[in-house]
Order: sequence, then C-alpha cells, then structure tokens
Amino acid sequence: MQTPNSEEPPESGGRGDEFALIERLRDRFESAGGPSIHPGDLWIGDDAAAVTLPHVGRVVLATDLVVDGVHVDAALCEPEDIGWKALMVTVSDLGAMGADVSFALLSVAAPVGFAIERLGAGVAEAAAIVGCAVVGGDLSASPVLVVSVTAVGSVPDDGHALLRRDGARAGDHLFVTGPLGGSSAGLRLLRGGDSGDSGVVQSELAAAYRRPMARMVEGSVARRAGATACIDISDGLLADLVHVAEASGVGLELEAGESVVVAGATRHEALAGGEEYELVLATPDPDGLVEAFRAAGLRPPLAIGRCTGEDGVYSLDGGPLPEGGWRHQF
Repeated sequence: MQTPNSEEPPESGGRGDEFALIERLRDRFESAGGPSIHPGDLWIGDDAAAVTLPHVGRVVLATDLVVDGVHVDAALCEPEDIGWKALMVTVSDLGAMGADVSFALLSVAAPVGFAIERLGAGVAEAAAIVGCAVVGGDLSASPVLVVSVTAVGSVPDDGHALLRRDGARAGDHLFVTGPLGGSSAGLRLLRGGDSGDSGVVQSELAAAYRRPMARMVEGSVARRAGATACIDISDGLLADLVHVAEASGVGLELEAGESVVVAGATRHEALAGGEEYELVLATPDPDGLVEAFRAAGLRPPLAIGRCTGEDGVYSLDGGPLPEGGWRHQF
C-alpha cells in the first residue's frame, strides 16, 4: 500500500515499472564490475543484500525511503510517527532475511520549519525497540519530506542460512505472522472513512498505519526452524507472495480465511493493502514452525496455503488470484 492510491495498482511491466527498472539497474551495476560476489552473498533482488567484507565477514544491508505523499501522509501523522515508521520499514527487510540489526544511518530532507528533532525522537524510540544504534546520516532542505534509513546487521553463525525469496519449494506450506489489513484500514479511517468499530479497534488501526512493527524475532525464529523462504509485506500480501513464487519458480494455492483479516479491515485491505510488515513464510515443516513460534512466546503463525510445482499458476480459494498490490511508476 502506498498512500495516494491503495485501491487501484498501476499497470505493471512497462518501461517505467518499478520492478522492470530495478532489473535494468541491477544489470548495469553488475556489469560495472567491483568486488567479486563471494559464495553465498546476495546483491540486488531480495529484501536485503548480504555481502562479505574482507577480514570482517558477512554483513546484511538494507535501505528504504519514506516520502510524504507516497509512503506516508504527514497531515495524518506526528513527526515522531514518521521517524518510527522510517526505521521500522527498513529493519523489517533484515527481519525478512532472519537477520539481526546492529546499526542504522538516518538521512532527512525536509521543508523549512519541519520538526526534524521530533522525527529523530521517533527514530530513536523505534531503534531502542529493535535494539540498534543510529550512528550517523545526513540532513538537507527540500520542498518535500524524504526520510531515508540504512540498516546494517548480521546473521549468527548458527548453521542456518539466510532466508531468501527464492528458497520456496513445491509442497512447502505458507504462513503469515499475523492478521492483515490494519495499515490500509487505518489510513481509510484517518481520512474520514466510515466505521462502526469500537474506539479501541479504531485506535489499533490508526496505530497500524502510523507505527508498524518490524517482525525481527519472528524472522529469526523462522530461519532457525527451517523456513525456506520469507518476505515482508510491504506491497500487499498477494503481490509479495507472487514475488516469492516468481523467484522460487513455484505455483501458489492460497486459502485466506477470516483469521487473516484484522478486526476492522476489509478482505480487500488484507489481501491487497500493503505496509503491513508482517512476514510471509514458506516451510516444509509446518508443525515445527508452529512449535518454534510457541516456544518463543510468539503469536501462532496463520496458515494461508501451499506452494505447488506449477510455476506461474496461482489460485486463491479455488479461483484465479486477483490483481492486488502496489508498483511505483517512473
């Protein structure tokens, strides 16, 4: 979900399409040379990059942007909320790899008079929650608020590989770490949408939009429990599942019951809304995953289907997979 339009995703596949542009940039960067890819390293194409530094070892890197009018509506959020969100959406990419986060860099381009210190307070609050230190960054004046966070982390040398998008296999079971639709529903309510829900539910939905939570522990637990693939839900459940399926060369048979829809959200918001930052997981051992979550004191993951051997064939509740999700256009 992106703020201006969460109902009608732009057309995909054109020259200005976000993912087509990423592929062209990847080709250019890789052809430009530079350090050789170390066995097991990951460059462009997953939630985060994993690179091996000489005399240091492997580090995991992720960066993300929060832009007013695209990822957030500053009129509906306090500066602290925007800072919180910028940090959380970035470290979420490390969580989707099953990695830990250690350090972050914060860069802010803001209009004159914007309360940057208050935004920084939100960043600091979120950093304390996930256990990382903000060690630098940059400031600039700009007509539009743009917040960039770069996160640096690592994966313990515990014998379990990084989670990737391309690891799912036919027969793997699919789970999501929590009910969905809260961010989209929160944006709808904050913009004055009708709701018959209680004040508590409305408050929780608003918080889901303003202050999402990165699922760092869930990613780490899933990695150690033998999950084969993972992605965080930023573009929408359906869109992000297709990212995993395309990378892994599998089909999808999805079943999304009411348990997947958070209280106060619509089914469409749960399936096609984004900026959730729950994790989608694939595993050949569903009982082991559920038990690992239970042992860690986490909410039980929600089953949403399985991967098949029919590459490119996707279904939802026995019918065709509907369009849904977000792609930037350039």
